[in-house]
Amino acid sequence: MAGASKNSRTGSSTQKFFCPDCGGEIEMKTLCNNGRIKNIAECQKCKRTERRPKDFK
Repeated sequence: MAGASKNSRTGSSTQKFFCPDCGGEIEMKTLCNNGRIKNIAECQKCKRTERRPKDFK
């Protein structure tokens, strides 16, 4: 009857994205410019940047 609580569950899966041009892994980065936080996706191999990983396609 007593199930595991939501916070105690393990096995969280994160999705990995790969650059279609070079095959490098896409990594999310957070930049702070003029007091504003901006998230960008950057390929580790070719250093191409986009707003989010889906924009690489």
